[in-house]
Amino acid sequence: MMQWKDFVLLVCVGWATSVQADDWPQWLGPQRDGVWRETGILRKFPQGGPNILWRTPIGAGYTGPAVAGGRVFVLDRQHDAGTERVLCLDQKTGEVLWTHEYRCNYAGLSYPAGPRCTPTVHEGKVYALGAMGDLHCLDAEKGTVLWHRNLPREYDVRGQNFPRWGYAAHPLIDGDRLICLAGGRGSVAVALDKNTGKEIWRALSASEPGYCPPMIYTFHGRRHLIIWHPEAVNGLEPETGKLIWSHPFPLRSGLSIPTPVQDGNRLFVTAFYDGPLMLEFAADRDQPSVVWKGQGKNEIDTDGLHSIMPTPVIQGDHIYGVCSYGQLRCLNKNTGERIWETFQATGGQRARWANAFLTPHEDRFFLFNEKGDLIIAHLTPKGYEEISRAHLVKPTGDAGFGTRRAVVWSHPAYAGGCAFLRNDEEIVCVDLRQE
Repeated sequence: MMQWKDFVLLVCVGWATSVQADDWPQWLGPQRDGVWRETGILRKFPQGGPNILWRTPIGAGYTGPAVAGGRVFVLDRQHDAGTERVLCLDQKTGEVLWTHEYRCNYAGLSYPAGPRCTPTVHEGKVYALGAMGDLHCLDAEKGTVLWHRNLPREYDVRGQNFPRWGYAAHPLIDGDRLICLAGGRGSVAVALDKNTGKEIWRALSASEPGYCPPMIYTFHGRRHLIIWHPEAVNGLEPETGKLIWSHPFPLRSGLSIPTPVQDGNRLFVTAFYDGPLMLEFAADRDQPSVVWKGQGKNEIDTDGLHSIMPTPVIQGDHIYGVCSYGQLRCLNKNTGERIWETFQATGGQRARWANAFLTPHEDRFFLFNEKGDLIIAHLTPKGYEEISRAHLVKPTGDAGFGTRRAVVWSHPAYAGGCAFLRNDEEIVCVDLRQE
């Protein structure tokens, strides 16, 4: 006859094998690809919505949270004090464990709500890049400063060369290197020693650095560091910064923002005004060729995908992403042909810069839209099928451009079976585990 302790052990073992818990330590998660791979996640929301485990007040900002080692890291802006902050919270309770605060003048910054970049957490350190280019390396446990660099001051980025919407390219760890966008002559991209902050290499020149996060992808066995600035898409050697290839892609208003996406030996990028571009790499040459390019005239007259912020997702033969006025679209990845579109996910109607962040999970997607709604849906070539929706945070930001539209423009983190969402007033932890 089974004893009680044996029953408890059996239940615990069964739970452990059915739930895979991961961290979300950087932009787009553990593998920097935006896919949520944890198991044991609910299929639809319960009546009344998912359980909110905690809510913690914070200041304003666009920074998505990072979750690692039982802690949550996020940046905010204290407007009255004129400071930026890096905050560390307990993952289970939301209690603030430490705060690092520093003076930061937002003079001349467009959309001055707060910092933009998701922290990068790695080997007991947290790397935080503020809106005006303050780059801190902090001890993840104590919050003490290990090193600090001010990128615009050290790389002479000023005037028209300063990114008008602030530093927004999420830093990338590669070996001993911390790779980020700096700007300035010959230093659009820089690699710093992750332990000391000392420069290892610098590369590329452009009128401004843009806002696109550096990414490393492998094509035909060779690693390429993708740096997309407002004049060209570039591939560098990650170890040295040496240029491998460059494809001209001049952009209006410097809006190189959405994360480039790899699909086999292809690379896909999309810009708000200038639309999509699909490149392909051959085994016998470094320079990629153009598979197709969008033919839309501008952000209003679009034919493909003109994204302002959200990272597109490629599955099978199709691309899913959000276009310039909130159209969630499906494209044929081989031709760029539009298969379908809907406004249902982003707000129900056409609106400039309307957004939803797409996160694939198993056979469905989690979508967090600018209204503060978390949605579970199927996205297939046949269309958009909404399974469940819950309103979880209040839109507190300003969409600007005279729209008077309240928005949330911050990518969630998914870790430990939970979603971590923030607006300009609070960060919340939402339980998405199956009972």
